[in-house]
Amino acid sequence: MGKIAEPLSRLVNELCKLPGIGERSAYRLAFHLLQAPREETDRLLKAIADLKDKTLFCSICHSLTDHDPCSICTDPSRESERICVVEYPANVITIERSGAYKGLYHVLHGAISPLHGIGPDRLKIGTLLQRLKKGGVKEIILATNPDVEGEMTANYLAKLLKDLDVRVTRIALGLPVGSDLEFADEVTLSKALEGRREM
Repeated sequence: MGKIAEPLSRLVNELCKLPGIGERSAYRLAFHLLQAPREETDRLLKAIADLKDKTLFCSICHSLTDHDPCSICTDPSRESERICVVEYPANVITIERSGAYKGLYHVLHGAISPLHGIGPDRLKIGTLLQRLKKGGVKEIILATNPDVEGEMTANYLAKLLKDLDVRVTRIALGLPVGSDLEFADEVTLSKALEGRREM
């Protein structure tokens, strides 16, 4: 087989580094981009550059935003007495898509994982406690992933928050154990939020 053009080969190699993209999909995407009008590829390049240059973390909830604080934290129609604690910004997007939750969020940026050297000090737990000290929060919903690390993190937070004047609940585990919240469908996620339990 002859040598393929170096720019094509390089793009395929980079696309293969993306999650869920194998070599066949990478070639399909690369050929699509090659055949697409220049304006389309320019828009894609700009979107990727803007993603890196204009995306930041909200100083309150630590979710992704393009202005600080984010639109959820500053929305007066949100239920400010309720905070849903998740592991990653992608989880916020998933829950928002379900339409089942109208409160605020707090993103930990990970989960406790002794195996990977991640302790509570590496997570955004301190700022969660600061938010609670300001008062007004009546419920913390622990929506960490239903895997070993997520459960460990939820249990740690439940113990930590036990003595505070706040209700601590855990989303119902209608979610498959060992899976990521990010991949849950809207109905399953909606039911999990409705069926949350005390911790």
